[in-house]
Amino acid sequence: MASKRKLLLLSTSTVFGSEYLQYAKTEIDSFFKRNNVAKILFIPFALRNHDEYARKVKDALSVWGYEVKSIHESSSYVEEVNNAQAFFIGGGNTFLLLKTLYDHSLIEPIRKRVLHDGIPYMGSSAGTNVATISICTTNDMPIVHVPSLNALALVPFNVNPHYMDPTPGSKHMGETRETRINQYHEIPGMPPVVGLREGSILEVIGDKVKLLGDLSGRVFIEGELTKEYPADSDLSFLLNKTN
Repeated sequence: MASKRKLLLLSTSTVFGSEYLQYAKTEIDSFFKRNNVAKILFIPFALRNHDEYARKVKDALSVWGYEVKSIHESSSYVEEVNNAQAFFIGGGNTFLLLKTLYDHSLIEPIRKRVLHDGIPYMGSSAGTNVATISICTTNDMPIVHVPSLNALALVPFNVNPHYMDPTPGSKHMGETRETRINQYHEIPGMPPVVGLREGSILEVIGDKVKLLGDLSGRVFIEGELTKEYPADSDLSFLLNKTN
C-alpha cells in the first residue's frame, strides 16, 4: 500500500532579506491548499516562550488565509493532535523540542496521524529534524537531556538543516559540516543524510521526494561518495535506501 505521508520540510523559517516564512510562501500555500487545509495546529516546543512564538506564526499564516491554533493553548495535547487538519512544527532547539514531545507522549500520536491518516506535516529547521529518523544530525546544542535521540521517523533518512559549505579562503581549521556528517557515517548502519542549504525544501508526497528551491542539495550515504543534486531533483531513492 502506498504511503499516505505528506511532508514539507523547510531548511529554515527565514532567509536573509525576507520576512518569516515568506521565501517559501508559494510552496507552503500550494502544499496546504492541495491538501484542503484551512486550520493548522502549531507546535511551539522548540522555544521556551510559547505565547510569543505562536503569535509570530499566527501573524504570518493568518494573512495567507489559514487559521492557526497553538497546541500549548489546549488542555489536552493528544486530543488536539487527534483532531488536527495539519501540523506545523517550528524551529528552535531540537533537543528541547524532542524532549517536550516525549514529555507529553506525542511521538506516536503525531506519527500515526501523519503516516496512517495522511495528515499534512510541515517542519522548519528543528521541526524538520524531528520528522526524520533521529536528531543525530542537528546543529543544535544539547541543552536538555532527551529520553531518546529517536524522532518521529516520518522518513527513513536524516536531514542537516542550515547546511553550510566551507568558505573559500577561510583559515578555519575546524571540522566542516561535511566532515561532521562523514563522522556520523563512521558508525555502521546510519541512515542517509540530506544537507539542506538555507532556502531549500524537501517535499515528500507518498513515495516521492523532491528537492525544492533554488539551491542544490548534498546527499551523504554510508560507504558511498557524497553527491550533489540540483534543485528540482527527484530524491525518492532515499525512501528505499537501506544500509
